[in-house]
Amino acid sequence: MVHTPVLARITAAVSGITLLMTLGACSSPQPSSSNPTNASTSADAGSVTLFTPADGITISQRTPLNKWAKLVPQITSDLKKQGVEKQNIDTVVSSDLDEQSQQLQDWVVKHVTNLKDGSSAAKHSTLIVAPAPQTNVSSRQYGDYVTQPIVKDAQDSERHEAESRMRSALQLARKSGMHIVLVSNTIDGFTPDAFVQCSTPEQIGELQANMLVSKLDLDKVSKGNPKAVEVLLPYTHADDAKESDTAEINDAFAKEAFQGVWKVLRPYYEQGKVYSPSGTLSRETTNEDWTHVAFDLNEKDGTAKTIEDRIPTVTKDGDSVPTKIDGIIAMNDAVASSVVSKLASMGYTGSSADINPSITIPSIVGNIAGHKDLLRKSVPDPAKSPANDTQSQHDDSSTNSSSTQNDHNSRWPVITGYGSYADTIPQVVNGKQWMTGLEDRGKLSMDIAKTCIRLNREKGLNGLSFIAKQTIAGVTVPTVHEELNAVSAGNLKTTLIDTGYITMAEAGL
Repeated sequence: MVHTPVLARITAAVSGITLLMTLGACSSPQPSSSNPTNASTSADAGSVTLFTPADGITISQRTPLNKWAKLVPQITSDLKKQGVEKQNIDTVVSSDLDEQSQQLQDWVVKHVTNLKDGSSAAKHSTLIVAPAPQTNVSSRQYGDYVTQPIVKDAQDSERHEAESRMRSALQLARKSGMHIVLVSNTIDGFTPDAFVQCSTPEQIGELQANMLVSKLDLDKVSKGNPKAVEVLLPYTHADDAKESDTAEINDAFAKEAFQGVWKVLRPYYEQGKVYSPSGTLSRETTNEDWTHVAFDLNEKDGTAKTIEDRIPTVTKDGDSVPTKIDGIIAMNDAVASSVVSKLASMGYTGSSADINPSITIPSIVGNIAGHKDLLRKSVPDPAKSPANDTQSQHDDSSTNSSSTQNDHNSRWPVITGYGSYADTIPQVVNGKQWMTGLEDRGKLSMDIAKTCIRLNREKGLNGLSFIAKQTIAGVTVPTVHEELNAVSAGNLKTTLIDTGYITMAEAGL
C-alpha cells in the first residue's frame, strides 16, 4: 500500500479549510446538535467529544475489568452529571492509530470550518483523545488503559504518518480555541491542556511487589529463614523481522515492569532476606537483567513450563520433595491463574490467607457477604527455617523429618496479579491468588468529566485535588492522577462489588 506523504495531506486539509471558510462568508451553515457552536457563554458546560481505541483482545479471551467499553459510557454519564447536554457529547471509536488519526482529522476540519467568524464556541469545546497504542498479546493482558512505553521506530512509516496527522489535527483544533485532554498516551510534539495518567508498567510491578512485601512481612524476616520468591515476567518474542517493532515495544514494557518490581524487592535480596530458588534473581541483579525472569507467552503452556523449571519437584532419599516457594509475582491475572492451576497439580496446598493470617477464609466470605470480620493474629516466623533448625536432627525418625519438610515446602505461596479479571476473582476470594489490581475507573471518569467542565468554562484546573504536574516534552502539564487499586479478599467487596464492577455471582458467592 502506498501512503500519501504527510505534507501533501496537511496542504490539502489547509486548502480545504481556506476554501470552506471563504464559502462560509457567503452562507452561514447551521450547526448540528453536537456541534461545539451550541455553547454560548463561559458558564456553559459546553460540548465534549471522545476519541478512543476499540477494546483490546487478550490471549485467552479472559477480560480485564478496565476496558474502553466500560470507561467511555461512564465518562459520558459523569459528563451529564456535570451539566453537559446529551446531544453535546459525541464518541468516536477506532481500531488503530491510522484510522483514529483519519477520523480525528475529518472531525476537526469539519467543525473548524463550521465555526462562524468571531464565534467563541470552540472555547467551550473539549476533545478527549486516547491515542491508540501499539499493543500485543502480553501488554493487552493488563487492561486497555495502561500507558505504553514510548519506542521510536524509524522504520514504521505508517505509524509516523498517523502520528503526524493526529498532531496536525490537534494543533488545528487548539488554534481554533478547542481544549485537548490526552488519556493514557501522549503524541510526540504535542502538549495537551491536561493529561490523564493511567497505570504504567513500572507502577504495576511496584504495586505487586509492595503487596508481596507487606503480606510476607519481609522487614521482620531473618537471614536464617529467608523467603523464596520468584518473578514471572511474561512477554512475546518476535520470530522474524516483521515483528521487530512490536518486539521492541514489548521488551520496553517488560523491562519497565521489572524496574517497578526490582525497585521494591532488590533491598531484600541484597540483605539475604529473600532468595530465588531458580537463581534467576540475586543481590547482583540489575534492571538490565529483566530477561533472566522473562518467559515467552508464545510458547505452548509457557507459564506452566516456567513454573516447572523454576521450582521443580526433586527426589530426595527416594521421596519426591517440592521446592519451597513463599511468593510469586505473576504480573497479571492471566499468568496468575495458570500459576494457581500448576501449583495445585504439583501438590501445593493451603492458601495465601494462611500466611501471616489476619483474616480467615470463612471470615473473608462473611465480609464480602456483609457479615462481621473474624480476625486472626499473625504468627511470627522462626528465626531459622525447619531445614536449618538443629532440633530437626533429634526427631524420632527420618521419615517424620522428611514428612515435616515436605509439609513445610508444599505450603501455598503468596501469588500476585493485575487486571482484576472477572473470571479469576473467585480465586482471590478463596485465597489462592492473594491480590490483583486495577485503575480506579470511577474516580478517573469523574476526574475527566470535571476537568472538561473546568476547561470549557475557562476556569483553569488549579485547586482540583486530583490534578498533579508532569513534564511532557519539556513542558509542565496538569495531570489527572489516581492511585491504583490493590484488591485482595479483605477489600474486594468495597472496591469491586459495591462499586458495581462485578456482581456477587461473578465473585463466586
